[in-house]
Order: sequence, then structure tokens, then C-alpha cells
Amino acid sequence: MSTCVPTHADDAPRKPTKDSTKHRTSPEYSESSKSGGSSDSGETRRGSQPGDGRRRRRFRIAGADLSASISVFLIALPLSLGIALATGAPLQAGLVAAAVGGIVAGRLGGAPLQVSGPAAGLTVVTADVIQQYGWRATCAITVVAGLTQLALAALRVARSALAVSPAIVHGMLAGIGVTIALAQLHIVLGGTPQSSAIDNVRGLPAQLAGLHPAAISVSALTVGVLLVWPRIPGRAGLIVRKVPAALAAVAGATAFAALVGLSLPRVDLPSWSSHALPALPEGPALALLAAVLTITLVGSVESLLSAVAVDKLLAARQEHKGSKRSKDTKDSDKRKEPEVRIPRAQLDRELAGQGAANIVSGALGGLPVTGVAVRSAANVSAGGVSRNSTMLHGLWIAVAALLLVSVLDLIPLAALAALVMVVGIQMVNITHLRSVKRNRELLVYAVTLASVVLTGVLEGVVIGIAVAVAVALHRLTKTRITIAEGAAEEEEEGAHRDRDRDRPRIQVRVQVRGQLTFLAVPRLSRILGQVPQGAECVVELDGSFMDHAAYEALHDWQTSHVAHGGTVEFTGRAGSRISEPASVTHGCCRPWTPWRNHHCQDRPSHTDTHQLASGLSSFQRNTAPLVREELARLAREGQRPAQLFLTCADSRLVTSMITASGPGDLFTVRNVGNLVPPPGAESSDDSVAAAIEYAVDVLKVDSITICGHSGCGAMQALLSSPPEGAQTPLRRWLRHGMPSLERMRSQHRSRVRISGRLPTDAVEQLCLTNVVQQLEHLRAHEAVARRLAEGTLKLHGMYFHVGEAQAYLLPSSDEYKANEVDEGDAMTDVDEVHGMDEVFDRVAPTPSALERSRA
Repeated sequence: MSTCVPTHADDAPRKPTKDSTKHRTSPEYSESSKSGGSSDSGETRRGSQPGDGRRRRRFRIAGADLSASISVFLIALPLSLGIALATGAPLQAGLVAAAVGGIVAGRLGGAPLQVSGPAAGLTVVTADVIQQYGWRATCAITVVAGLTQLALAALRVARSALAVSPAIVHGMLAGIGVTIALAQLHIVLGGTPQSSAIDNVRGLPAQLAGLHPAAISVSALTVGVLLVWPRIPGRAGLIVRKVPAALAAVAGATAFAALVGLSLPRVDLPSWSSHALPALPEGPALALLAAVLTITLVGSVESLLSAVAVDKLLAARQEHKGSKRSKDTKDSDKRKEPEVRIPRAQLDRELAGQGAANIVSGALGGLPVTGVAVRSAANVSAGGVSRNSTMLHGLWIAVAALLLVSVLDLIPLAALAALVMVVGIQMVNITHLRSVKRNRELLVYAVTLASVVLTGVLEGVVIGIAVAVAVALHRLTKTRITIAEGAAEEEEEGAHRDRDRDRPRIQVRVQVRGQLTFLAVPRLSRILGQVPQGAECVVELDGSFMDHAAYEALHDWQTSHVAHGGTVEFTGRAGSRISEPASVTHGCCRPWTPWRNHHCQDRPSHTDTHQLASGLSSFQRNTAPLVREELARLAREGQRPAQLFLTCADSRLVTSMITASGPGDLFTVRNVGNLVPPPGAESSDDSVAAAIEYAVDVLKVDSITICGHSGCGAMQALLSSPPEGAQTPLRRWLRHGMPSLERMRSQHRSRVRISGRLPTDAVEQLCLTNVVQQLEHLRAHEAVARRLAEGTLKLHGMYFHVGEAQAYLLPSSDEYKANEVDEGDAMTDVDEVHGMDEVFDRVAPTPSALERSRA
């Protein structure tokens, strides 16, 4: 096997023992499990020569990791210098943080593909600390922040960081981005940034009055390349985009400045022998503690959110590769790529890795380290498959810092400032803004952003949390109560009219939207006081919480209203009755109550219209707003179902629920007994044949499924009295089921059953046999036969056991033979005795994401 293949990066036992199998499903397992040895251990296998052991244990790096590490390195190098410039730290500090973040956090962190290093999110915080305490003290504060992260990881509180409202996090990052952009704008214009965002805004007029053409030209070129580079069209764009836009922009600006001979400040990396190391800070203890907590908070939250984002990117990449692999399965000559299973992020371990990286970075005189979403996304998109790509990128940074000093000294500071300014502007993410607005968190976002810009990161986050809590309390206490009146005769017929023809009773509907707490009791009592005595009142409660005070108010009013001759009905938003004794409820069941404790005995005819109208009203209020956009798209584009689903008309079969499908997915045909009349049959029903022809020839469906079910009334009727010489429409229709009955009774046809057991009775035997027989009828239709011959159509048999809520599928002949070979050792006694039967296999629940990745 070539050494340049995707492999895993973490340690695991080599032998495929039970323990190693268990270990492989854990979030960390080894690259060496595929390469043949451990990359870290110095031990040799028993019974082998040391030389052989060394050959087996050689460190292997996937080719995908190598190429991904180079891509990430090319992005991280200019950004690390730019962030160091923006914080006011020595430029070498950015390179130290990038190298340590890649190597230490990459090796010890819990997110294998997350890239760590100096990040724009910590720029403002670090700049403030440097301004107050100096650079060497900032390094010591970084070390203490790393120790704090280790303590938090030991307490396993990483998940708690995700409890912060996304509006606060996005607002914090946007505020940091605005602050960065305002500061770097001064360097872009050839000046020097001020100490705060307000001072930078105030200093802009003077800066604009004294422009520096050289700095502006280099900055404009840098920004132009950054904006244009990803949008270069055609094949040329595909080629040039292999070079990261950040590197291309800085390299182009450097080359332009050198060729034109512009005189402007450039990178000046001092000798490593004079590199500054940490020193104990001096100042008030509370202020130092606030600095430590700020770096810890911002760095931890940004790292953990980045790790979660990397998991999402990996899932999308795996899904894309899976769909591409399925399209290529027909190419038998194509060599299969080994599937790479990358574990999900362990957030507590990731937090510990970030803490260790900050300790090392601070001790070596580097900037604070955090997970960086941009570089991590580049690592994923470049095809990285293990933590080796992250570690190698750190190694390349270290090599460049040691060997490429003369090249780095050519970079103009204006180019780095322009690069960081664009990064800061991009931190005000439009997608995040739309998401916040859609979730009605715009106020929290805006206040957090403004507070971070005006007061600082820690103060801004605290203000944002306070506003978020206030908004949540406001929503909790905001309750909308309305009342509407109408005549009961206009709503219902029959019983009410017979009860009192001369005096129509008033029906009142009180709607309560929101949570019912003691704060809403005064308004609730006032509205309930407007209900006329003796009226029929429906109280619709649309909320998830009711405290004791609100309950007592409702209960007391209900008792008083009923005592004065009125009636009270409490319903939920969907119309289902709540909080009523069993003796008060009607025998008719509300919509959806059949899914739980359905014991409906009678069906009063006068409620049929009301039940239909109530269900339609509930749909218009609750469901229609959610599906309207999708239905509008289907209305524009027309239906494109992938499957014709032919099943019984039995009311217990909800096809969309069983198949987890939505609008436009299934072209459904239902009839009594899920029958398919063969072409030319006596008393043939052309409606089924027409539907089949339309689905196959017009809609071009990919598959057809015939679904039977347990307890089918049509099959029971066939068994009890075969429809011979029958004249009623139902019995004439059931003649199409006679071949199924004859097949079941025949001694020369294979029997049909469920895997692992025999049919429970004759009805289930006939239900199963009927599915197989109707599939034969289906193959006889001309359109189906033609598509089957072309290989563009698949037929499926399905059986649904209503009482067990369990689906069973009938595999095709090829699939069934494969199952017999692969699962022969696990066959039951029933399977061995009836090896030639046609067997419906049980459909297992959908596996988890981790199980799917192992499949």
C-alpha cells in the first residue's frame, strides 16, 4: 500500500481485537491501525527483529494531509503577521503562536482538523492588554489563561460555552471586526492607529487630510486581489485559486512595492536571540484577573464554536463524497478509495489542547492561541484527513520563521494591515445577521456589537448577556389575550338548535398566546370578565407554561361561569381539548388523538363538519406557514416524485409518516387491498393502469413500491368468502386478489414469510403473498416491462405491521442471494428450513452519524 493514502492520525491497537474494535469507534484512533505500526511507540512487536519493527513502525503521512497542510500554511503565514501587527505585538509573536497552535493544539486537541493559532477574535483583547501591561506581561497573562483553560477542561464545562446565545457570540465577533477594521484603516492610509475605536473614528478626518500615496496604492492592490481572486472565472480561475487569496494579495503587493521602489514601512523581524520572553505583570489584581478571564472566555468560546463548525463541514464533506462514491460504483475498473472516518470533536479535550497551546505560546513569547474557523475550513476543503495536516502546518510556520526571515522582511506593513482590515470587515457576517434577524435576536446582536466597540470585549459581552436575559424575560411575560363572540347556531347545528330554538346562545372564544404567569393574571381576569353569563366559551391556550396563579384564576372563573349556566372548553392550539374531566368530553376524538389512547366509541354526525373545519384551521395557522415556500416551489416547477407508492386505502396507513417523505416525494395510489389488475383482466380497473402509465412514462419515477399491511380487510374478505359470481362493486374489485389466494394455497409455489418467523395466521400469510403476486401483475404492464428491460426502474415489495409499527422489505433476487451468503451464519432455524422462501426483511432504525461513517 502506498504511504500517501488517507489514514487516521490517532493511536490505537494494531490487532483487530475486541478492545481495538471498541477503541476504533471512540473519537480517537490511530493512523497506524492501517499503516501497520504506531507512530509514537518505541516498542517492537514480540518475536520480531528490531529492524523489522522499525520498518513497520515508520511514521506515515497521508498525501491529502501533506497537501492540506501546505494550503493552510500559505493562508496562516500572512495572517499571523497581520494579526501580530494589529495587536501591537512583535511580529515574531504571531509566528510563534501559529507554530505552537499547529503543533501543540493540533496534537493534544479534541478536533483533529481544527487549525489553531493567532486569531482576529482575540486581536482587540490582546491589544488592550499589551497597551496596559506591556508585551512581556501579556505573555505571562497568556500562560495563566492557558492554565485556566486546563482547569475548565478538567471540570468538563466545555459544553456550557455553547449555551451562550449565538446573537451574543456573533455580535461580539462583529464588534471585534469593526474595531479591527477601524484600527487597520489608519495603517492602510499610511498613519498610526489610536488606542480605541472611538479615537480611531475621531482621527479619521485628520488621517484623510494627510494621505500617503505609497501606502494607499499597496493597500488598494492588496484589497483588490483579495476581492477579485476568488471570482476569477473559467479554467484560469480554477488554476490560480489553488493559491490562497491572502498569500496572492500579500505577495502581489510585496512584488509591486519592490518593483516600483516604494518607500514605506516593512516587516522587520529581529533576531531570535533578542526575542522577548514572559515577565511577571504589575498592576491591580482584579484588573489582571479580568484580563485573564477575557482572554480565556473569548479564546475558549471561539475555539469551541469553531470545532462545532468543523464537525458540520466534515459531515457535509462526507455526505458529498458518499454521493459521489455511489455514482461511481458502476465503474468496476475504478480503484476504491479507503473510506476515512474522522471522529467528532471532543470539546473538553479541545479546550485542554487550547490551554496547553496557550501555556507554551505564552512561555515562548507568542500571542494567545485559539481555534480559527477560516483556517480550519481551509483544512477541511483542502482534503485533510487527520491531525497530521494541522501539525505539519505548524511545522512549516516554524521553518519559515527560521529560514525565510529575509523574504518576510520584504512585506509592506500596509499590505498586512489591508489583509487584516478585510478579515475584520468579514467578521460582520451577513449570513449571521440574517439568522439573528430571523430568530428575532437583532436587538441582542446590535447591543453586543455596539458595546464591544464602545466599551471593550468583556464589558460588551456582559452587556449583551444582560440584554439577552431581559429579552427572554420580556418574551416570557408577554402574553396576548383576545376575545371574539359569535352565535352558537352559526358554528354548530343540531343539538344546540334543538335545545333552545327561540334564544340562540352566544359562543365566545378566548385566545391566549404566550406563557401564563402571575403577571398576566390581571389582563386574563379582565378579559374573562367580559364573557357573558351563560355563554359557551372556548379558551384556547397557546403556550408551554402556566404558573399556579394563572391556573387558580382560570379554575375559579370556570367554576363561577359553569354555575351561572355557561359552558367552558379548554383547548390547545391544535384544537385538542385539555384540562377537562372524562365525563365532560365528547365521544368524538380530536385530530391526531388517535396516536395516543384512542378509544373513540361513537362518531356524532353533527361534529364532522366542525372537526374538518378545525383541522383545516389548525393547518392554516400552524403548518401552512412552514410549508408554503416549498409548496410554492413545487407549484412553479411541477411535481418530480422519485417513487410510485401503491398501497391499501386503510386509514391506519399514513404513507408520508411511514416513509418519512414530504410534499413532492411520493406519487401515491391507494385502493382496497393494494391490488394491481393485470393488463386485459376481466373487470379491469383502468384507473390503476393509468396511474402506473403516468408515473412510469410521464413522471419518470425511479422505483415502484407495493405496500401491504397487517390486518387487511380485503384479505380477510378473500379468505372468508371468495368473490365468485359477485355483483357488488367491492366484490368485483376483490376478484383481482384471487391470484394471491390461489398462490398461497398452491403447493408448487414458494411460500412468503417474514425473516426469522412464520406468519402468525392465514390473514398475514395472504397479506404477504398478495404483495409478491401484485408485483408480478405490475411487471406485466407494458410501460413497467420496458423500463425494467432498460434497467431504469426498480420494483420493491413492502409489508407494514400496524400493531408493531414495523416495516419489512422484500429484497430483489440478487440482493436476497447476497444476504444469504453474508448472513448465513446468523440464520434462524426457520430460515434454514425454508431457505427457498421469499422473505421480507425487517427494516432497522436509521443508524447514527457515527454508524453511517463506519458502514
